[in-house]
Amino acid sequence: MAEHVDVLIIGAGLSGIGAACHLRRAFPQRTYLLLESRAALGGTWDLFRYPGIRSDSDMYTLGYRFKPWLGEESIADGSAILGYLRETAAEYGVDRRIRFRHRVIRAEWSSVDSRWTVHAERTDTGENVTFTAGFLFSCAGYYRYDAGYTPEFPGAERFAGSIVHPQFWPEKLDCAGKRVVLIGSGATAVTLAPALTAQGAHVTMLQRSPSYIISAPSRDRLALTARRVLPVRAAYALARAEYVAISTALYQFSRRNPAVMRKRIHGWQRRWLPAGYDIHTHFTPRYEPWDQRLCLARDGDFFRAIRHGMLDVVTDRIETFTDTGLRLASGATLEADIVITATGLNLQVFGGVELVVDGAPVRPSATMAYKAMMLSGVPNFAFVIGYTNASWTLKADLVSEYVIRLLKHMDEHGYVRCVPVRDPSVGAQSLFPGFTPGYVRRSESLFPVQGDRAPWRLRMNYLRDVFTLRYGRIADGAMFFERAPRRAEAAARD
Repeated sequence: MAEHVDVLIIGAGLSGIGAACHLRRAFPQRTYLLLESRAALGGTWDLFRYPGIRSDSDMYTLGYRFKPWLGEESIADGSAILGYLRETAAEYGVDRRIRFRHRVIRAEWSSVDSRWTVHAERTDTGENVTFTAGFLFSCAGYYRYDAGYTPEFPGAERFAGSIVHPQFWPEKLDCAGKRVVLIGSGATAVTLAPALTAQGAHVTMLQRSPSYIISAPSRDRLALTARRVLPVRAAYALARAEYVAISTALYQFSRRNPAVMRKRIHGWQRRWLPAGYDIHTHFTPRYEPWDQRLCLARDGDFFRAIRHGMLDVVTDRIETFTDTGLRLASGATLEADIVITATGLNLQVFGGVELVVDGAPVRPSATMAYKAMMLSGVPNFAFVIGYTNASWTLKADLVSEYVIRLLKHMDEHGYVRCVPVRDPSVGAQSLFPGFTPGYVRRSESLFPVQGDRAPWRLRMNYLRDVFTLRYGRIADGAMFFERAPRRAEAAARD
């Protein structure tokens, strides 16, 4: 017999824990489970163990709206974030509703039964288990956790040292006194480089092309002062509003005045880097600010490592690995004891779960995303994909709030089924327009499309989404509802 719950949540990371807490707060009597493929909660923050792992957003917006972040640092270490998630899950009893080592393989919707049948595999025993649910909520993110992205490097098999991907950091890797070549220029590389120099390594960051890197303070004086004079929740709300306003203004200014923003970033970097440093070569990307996320150097640690002579930046292409390092396209060589491939992640849709509706497989790329959180033609299903220009949790919280409103609406009207129905007149475009990181370009064809107008158009604007998802109409003409069919009707369909 399959175990039945009202809501089944896939994933027990940042989004899944938050969704379960929202559900628990709104519907204390409603049944739910979280299925987590790994052996622990936390998702990204439990999986990634490389030195220096930390948030690339402030914790006042990466934290949940309902659970104040009480840490001293606004840009927090991974261990502090994991502790926050564990504390939140325990506080709301969510940790008791997680089934660990359950990897969801397939989910089948039946309109006759108005429910999902979800098939999972026990990763510890290999056993196949089945659940049923009235509503399915995918909170698996969009990263593939079992495999990072590493290009094919010529001659890599000849290298006598260690080659490490940050997603699978060896527990006992000793970098002290070693020559480390760090391939990549994204957020992971910008985090790792100063952390490794702090361990006594000399690091060369080898980048094919630069990223925008700016310094950000790890502590927010206004937020900490507000906490001393205001009630906890009021201080948290103030800090959260501050960072929403700052991030929104920075993004909008960057998109409208890219040349001015580029010039401003270079001005900051001249103050942080040694006099005469070649900013044009090593810190001038080919793309505009916020075509990709800005990389944050906490308290300027990345730039400080350069000033202290422990971090070199080389902009070049790899020709081949050698026995002792790498030979570059320019003819230069880099000697290395350890090579770290911070070359990105692989994306996957809905945690790799196969969706089936009334016997017909769902191809996500053939669907259109409704409010960037549901799929056309797929009933009683929602998913979380966070903002690319702000904290992931800002969107995750809003999606969970919308799902709560949706479930309440269905309860009030006796509906058992909700489904967004695509208007054929709505034009289609990429779900990630104008966002150009390699991991997105490699995989965007797998994802649903978005529309050219509401409610099918994706907005990367939290303030506008607040009104749409928190206060907008549920019955908006694109969302269709049905009550349970009568038994005679169901028998006729069979």
